[in-house]
Amino acid sequence: MSESPATIIQADEALRRAQSDALNAYRDLSPYWIRVVLEPDGWHVDYQPKSPGMKGGGAHYVIDAETGGILFKRYEQ
Repeated sequence: MSESPATIIQADEALRRAQSDALNAYRDLSPYWIRVVLEPDGWHVDYQPKSPGMKGGGAHYVIDAETGGILFKRYEQ
């Protein structure tokens, strides 16, 4: 019997999980561009300021591609 491939969550699910956490920290995410990329270690969800003059930065996450759990998060406020 062969192993079945791991189930990979979709980008929108990874974004939903990161966004739920980021909204608690930032309240308003409209000043940020959102980048979602699947890397070997999971989904990377990065919030980058739209304005180059904005002080601080956005949240950064690595979301487990199989479980959807947050493996890493960092806030730049």
